[in-house]
Amino acid sequence: MAEARGRFAPTPSGELHIGNMRTALLAWLQIRKENGMFVLRIEDIDRQRSRRNYAETILRDMRWLGLDWDEGPDIGGPFAPYTQSERLERYEAALAGLEQKGWIYPCYCSRADIMAAASAPHGLESEGPRYPGTCRHLSQVERLDKGKSKTPSYRFAMPEDKSISFHDGVAGLQCYSSDSGGDFVVKRSDGMIGYQLAVVLDDAAMEITDVLRGSDLLDSTPRQLMLYEALSLKAPRFAHVPLLYGPDGKRLSKRHGSVTLSSIRNAGVQPERVIGILAYLSGLLDKAEPVKPGELIPHFQLQRIIREPVVVTTDLLMELSSYT
Repeated sequence: MAEARGRFAPTPSGELHIGNMRTALLAWLQIRKENGMFVLRIEDIDRQRSRRNYAETILRDMRWLGLDWDEGPDIGGPFAPYTQSERLERYEAALAGLEQKGWIYPCYCSRADIMAAASAPHGLESEGPRYPGTCRHLSQVERLDKGKSKTPSYRFAMPEDKSISFHDGVAGLQCYSSDSGGDFVVKRSDGMIGYQLAVVLDDAAMEITDVLRGSDLLDSTPRQLMLYEALSLKAPRFAHVPLLYGPDGKRLSKRHGSVTLSSIRNAGVQPERVIGILAYLSGLLDKAEPVKPGELIPHFQLQRIIREPVVVTTDLLMELSSYT
């Protein structure tokens, strides 16, 4: 059996909050329980949003909480580099291969075009309406003509009427239709590589066997599974954990007070207290008591993780921050 390899792959576009760190903790526990290798990867392909100082803060916050890693941007490893902005040549090579095999095509539509044409239900929440396939069947002459006035993005051509199913370690059996989300962007018109492609290539290259992440990425998984298939790569096992919500029922964010690790640390809260609260919110402890990450390893099981969205009470927020 292959050695378990997991990862935490944050985007350095802001400071980590307790929702991010809960995911990191659970991913770390999963791999440490299997005596595997834990990888830290910085996903900074969005250069407009990513900042070097945030990447440095991520490493600092994780060390403060007691979460270590075996490979990463600061210590290297056999699959370096561990920063996406240093892996661009790999992405371009994969794109060339996908284009040669007919898996991707140029798209000349603007977001306004897609909004105007969309009559089907919305696709992935972050991407707006389902792409109606306008450019998928353009002739070569039409593409050349459109290319005179616009630089295209590139979309992955999802197979039609294909059933995609997988067993999620937390959410259970998941079944999707391949056309439910439409063809998706793998390279933007400004040259930025799409998240779906980059994450698949990186996880495969780093031999990741287990991906534990937030449930907001659950509906991205069918797209990624199709990319694994198109690229002839082996897909990892997936586990998507419910997100954290504030007392008002809205997704946890700065509106709920100082919930970043920096603000919590500056308030004098001990890391063991933070770990205890995160473990309690995840179903790993019966009460929110201080604990070190290593003390949770022997008792960790995916089956124990709470399956429903988790509400962080006002009392717990007050323990962690200046929330009033």
